[in-house]
Amino acid sequence: MVLYAGNDRVMTTTTITSFKDLGVPDPLTDALDRMRIHEPFEIQELTLPEAVAGRDVLGRAPTGSGKTLAFGLAVLSRLHTAGKSGSKNDNKSGGKNGSRGRGPASLILSPTRELAEQICRELEPLAREIDRNVLAVYGGKGLERQIQGLRRGVDVLVACPGRLLDLMDQGYADLSQVEVAVVDEADRMADMGFLPDVRRILDKTPDDRQTLLFSATLDNDVRVLTDRYQRDPVERAVADLEPDLTTMSHRFIKTDKRERAWLAADLITDLGPTVVFVRTRHGVDRLARQLQRAGVRAVNLHGGRSQSQRDRALASFSNGKSQALVATDVAARGIHVDGVACVIHYDPPAEIKDYVHRSGRTARAGANGVVVSFLASDQVKSSLSMQKTLGVDGLMEETPERRHHLAPVVDEAKSRSGKSKGKSASGRKSSGGRKSSNGSRTSSGSSQQPSGESRRSRAKAKSADTRTESGSKSGRKTGPKSDSKSNSTSRSSARSTPKQKSESTSGATSKQGTESKSGTTSKRKPKSKSQSKKRGGGPQAKSTGGSGGRDKSRSKAAKGKRSGKPRPKNRKNKPKSARAKTTA
Repeated sequence: MVLYAGNDRVMTTTTITSFKDLGVPDPLTDALDRMRIHEPFEIQELTLPEAVAGRDVLGRAPTGSGKTLAFGLAVLSRLHTAGKSGSKNDNKSGGKNGSRGRGPASLILSPTRELAEQICRELEPLAREIDRNVLAVYGGKGLERQIQGLRRGVDVLVACPGRLLDLMDQGYADLSQVEVAVVDEADRMADMGFLPDVRRILDKTPDDRQTLLFSATLDNDVRVLTDRYQRDPVERAVADLEPDLTTMSHRFIKTDKRERAWLAADLITDLGPTVVFVRTRHGVDRLARQLQRAGVRAVNLHGGRSQSQRDRALASFSNGKSQALVATDVAARGIHVDGVACVIHYDPPAEIKDYVHRSGRTARAGANGVVVSFLASDQVKSSLSMQKTLGVDGLMEETPERRHHLAPVVDEAKSRSGKSKGKSASGRKSSGGRKSSNGSRTSSGSSQQPSGESRRSRAKAKSADTRTESGSKSGRKTGPKSDSKSNSTSRSSARSTPKQKSESTSGATSKQGTESKSGTTSKRKPKSKSQSKKRGGGPQAKSTGGSGGRDKSRSKAAKGKRSGKPRPKNRKNKPKSARAKTTA
């Protein structure tokens, strides 16, 4: 075991085998025994003695090494000791709008919602043993419930920086009584741009607080926090600061982007529970849908989903209901899931350390794991450089043949566009007729058989034409022939010259002329609107391109033609002038 004390490295051995030997109070050790946690992890052995004693600690350990219990037991031990002797936090302090509540005695800052919820779940049963409570505040959940929790009073506040600042600005969170402040995953905070928020929060805490800072790496940004907010910190580090990449099998596959979805589905089916990392939120949602269409039970996880959706997705993958967890880098650190058999870099990581933390989701606790990277042709060179830097040996493979999913997983956007093109090509939406260039809709059934009413009208018009011919043979003038209900005849009647109209009118004075006029003009039954639309309109529709029905010009012409005539007596459109025949 290696201990870091300031800048001095000390080699030491220890025989500590229980939490009680580390200074943890009896109620907490009894609770750990009931939870079947008997032996401390390495980071817990290194940090608990100094942390329980009240010293500032800088702990270096990777995710999943037991850091949560390391600082959690330190915080609860301090609260238990303070509760026995009396603490300044036991006094009630006023909140917003006159509400009464306890300001938090301990503050734990977390970079992600999932990690904050995980910390809260682990510490809640231990806190109940010493009559203390834990509250987690973060975005994605109802603000009112979190405000009510702060009003009732809280001992251990687990928070994400953004939501905590909102509560502080509104006057609901008071950090003036914080005795112990913890910053977990400090390097992750720096990567996500949270360090300015962290500094604003720590500036609101008392200067004499105890500060515990845990991080996997100690770059310049993390050093700023150490130099500004810690007093003579004791540095403790486990032997393995990063996941051991040598315990994993690494594969690098050159593949086209169109082939990645079905290839991921094949690997998940072959290897088992898999975490698939995608660069963007939209890409996560799209790939999850593609995998589901391929028969793979996949859930998606990214910062754009609500907290309840993220919790359900993580729970579904953790209990084995889902085969794949498709996520952005939000799942690269701070989330611990046992039994992950494979990690797929669907999109290559932006940095080398992202590859390390992504890959660390598998091969945990001595188990085996496989790490697969999908590479385009222009990404091979950078991948080889990364392998050399990390000392990773992996073969560069070509795209394998499909094994389980013979049908390709089609991109959703392309699938939708293909369907729309197929509809327009096959004419599914043109069953009611297609539009002509002038905007009118022409019926596809132009060769349909006429209705029974139309046939009767044509028969009557034909008999009237016969009478007109007989009248013309006897030397009497008659009007033009008319074929009622037919498009060609109605057009010819509408186009008849004024001379023909006058002849037709004058011929109506005689008996035969009356019959001719009634056969050619009065015998025509007015078209209904539905019939006009079916017929596609009259001459005006032909000339101007209007759709079916009578237009204004035709209505005026027809009105003038029938001016002075009585209205039809019955449905057969028999005019009253026909009575003159019987009278004569």
